[in-house]
Amino acid sequence: MFVLTIDQAASRTSPDRIPELLALLRPVRAVLPWERSVGDEAQGVLADPADVVDAVLLCLRAGGWYVGIGVGMVEEPFPSSPREGRGSAFVAARRAVDRAKKTGDRAPLAVEGPRGHADVAAEAEGVLALLGRHVMGRSEAEWRILDLLQPGERGTQTVAARSLGISPQAVSKAAARAAWHEERTVRQAVARLLAWADRPDGALTH
Repeated sequence: MFVLTIDQAASRTSPDRIPELLALLRPVRAVLPWERSVGDEAQGVLADPADVVDAVLLCLRAGGWYVGIGVGMVEEPFPSSPREGRGSAFVAARRAVDRAKKTGDRAPLAVEGPRGHADVAAEAEGVLALLGRHVMGRSEAEWRILDLLQPGERGTQTVAARSLGISPQAVSKAAARAAWHEERTVRQAVARLLAWADRPDGALTH
């Protein structure tokens, strides 16, 4: 199971952005609903590692958030709110978000997992941070193009070009510059590493 603890950066000098964050994350599937946990923090409990990757990249794109990913156990029966949750994943998420605040110029995220899978959690963090760097570095002009593309569907670059009034070559160059095609594969790689870190026996399924 995965717990995400997300803390607003510069919250003492900025307006409260938690309602904005909750609206942003609402489409991301969660076992326990996304909620304000305390003050300028929000939490969610997720079962699918691909959803974890989606949530993290949404936060990095929006900017201004520290993201802690805790991998581990969530006590059952599940409560109605993450604020009432207990288990090692919550403890790991707290450690992770505290460490995410100290990442400097790197993507502000951290992954903490069970002691026996610390190496896998570190690998997931490293790959996710590299992916996050690409996401954070994209311009608004690039996002206008990328938001019109659909993974795995032929012809979407032509459709995007027509919609924006630019050439298909310009769309292709923007996608290449933003590493958009590589992102699809890297997302899957991060999700597999997170799934591995979450398996009690340490086995990675194919």
